[in-house]
Amino acid sequence: MSYNIADLFEHAADAVPERLALVCDDVRLTFRELDDRASRLAHFLSSEGIGRGDHVGIYANNSAAWVETMYASFKARAIPININFRYIEGELAYILDNADLKAIVFDRRFAPRLAAVRDSARDLQTLVRVDDPTGTDLSGLDAIDYEQAVAAGSPARDFAERSPDDLYVLYTGGTTGMPKGVMWRQEDVFMALGGGIDQLSGVRVSDDHTLADQAAESGGALVFLVIPPLMHGAAQWATMGQHFRGNTIVLLPSFDPAEVWRLVEEYQINSLIITGDAMGRPIIEWLEDNPDAHDVSSLISVSSSAAIFSPTVKDRFLDRFGNLVITDSIGSTESGFNGIAQVGKGQTQLKGGGPTVAPGPDLVILDEHLEVIPEGSSQVGRIGRGGNIPLGYYKDEEKTRSTFVVAADGRRYSMPGDFARWEADGHMTLLGRGSVSINSGGEKIYPEEVEQALKDHPAVFDCLVVGVPDDRWGQRVAAVVQFRKGRSAGLEELCEHARKHIAGYKVPREMHQVDVVVRSPSGKPDYPWATRVARGELMGS
Repeated sequence: MSYNIADLFEHAADAVPERLALVCDDVRLTFRELDDRASRLAHFLSSEGIGRGDHVGIYANNSAAWVETMYASFKARAIPININFRYIEGELAYILDNADLKAIVFDRRFAPRLAAVRDSARDLQTLVRVDDPTGTDLSGLDAIDYEQAVAAGSPARDFAERSPDDLYVLYTGGTTGMPKGVMWRQEDVFMALGGGIDQLSGVRVSDDHTLADQAAESGGALVFLVIPPLMHGAAQWATMGQHFRGNTIVLLPSFDPAEVWRLVEEYQINSLIITGDAMGRPIIEWLEDNPDAHDVSSLISVSSSAAIFSPTVKDRFLDRFGNLVITDSIGSTESGFNGIAQVGKGQTQLKGGGPTVAPGPDLVILDEHLEVIPEGSSQVGRIGRGGNIPLGYYKDEEKTRSTFVVAADGRRYSMPGDFARWEADGHMTLLGRGSVSINSGGEKIYPEEVEQALKDHPAVFDCLVVGVPDDRWGQRVAAVVQFRKGRSAGLEELCEHARKHIAGYKVPREMHQVDVVVRSPSGKPDYPWATRVARGELMGS
């Protein structure tokens, strides 16, 4: 079969047409209905001259329209482009230009910002607005109403034959720099992120027993609550990967811990999809404060990726749900899935770094000479993933050459810059991104391993760790800390706690307390902000 995203979704829609596919606010769509609406929108896009390889921006909060536009673009062999709804005008103008958009689907609430930078998109010809209750002025934008666009198209599946070589592009801001568009062949990204290779067993899906076949054979759908914004890859692939299996996706339009548990009860949610502590901590704290508000007995798993999910927060979930399965995955937009850990009560101890995981397929650790480091050697190097990896960055050949390298063994690897250490038992401990590592007296210190140790302290709600100038050591470790409500701790107490998990030279030499640690909507750290706080250039808020 063709491992093409639109084909994979259509196979599932044919296998379980009447099964509930998508819920968001008051919208509820079966697989048949979602497929029908996506096909209609795809035909509208085609009538506007949008076709193979053209870019369709999605500038919106989580909604059914977001998912429909994504599938519609793939059906028409176009490429949906994720746009961060928090971008200010300069950032928005950059991505409109860099991504070469020919069409954009946007929430009405964002119309003024889009109108201000409309001319930055030289090729933009089709604008589609998704109405919302804001009634925001649409001056300067000639945009068709989203529902009119859907109604104008045919539901027929008479599209041109698709290919596993069709592209998927995901824009990622990472922790530094302007957003970059990572280009994948759809077959490769399906294998790396969409369930083509099972994350736990490493077994590849086969033509003889497809994901759609498995969906048809199952007794019913599992129900997943996708909490992160769809503008990030973790939420897109949680949605698509489960749709390919015939499972139900419930979307949260905007983050609200109380709404999470209301939806768990209403839709009998089986699994929460989160991004680390930024979501996990307020979610479990709300339930601890309101233990009898909802029936949450349907919950059987919590899956986290893309951000630190600290041991203390995991244990609080396990205290509340005795048989809960927690999975903590690591990966990146440039490499896909890199490893996973299944956590049970009492198994959340630290190993002097970030998450310790079973490595995924085709994963290696490379030294500074691009030699493969033997498993179990306890050595540190940079993660490299071979096999199904991206083609490169959109319109950035230099960055492509530096990230996608041919190692000493002759294989091509994706190396976005994450450092890790092999453990003696063959597991791998993530240490953090080299671009934000701290050099103190020649010793390399990875912020994530220090953050993990600090967040294990019961008074710490969130923190980021950065390097600041030091006359003697070059840099010293500074912690920017947000304490839990009604709790606090001094630097000496935090350091004493951290020394239980990391070497003494890694503990912070100074602490800066803030009201709120700044992160992206997906939970990614804002290290430039934390550095400015630590240097006294601004106050945390």
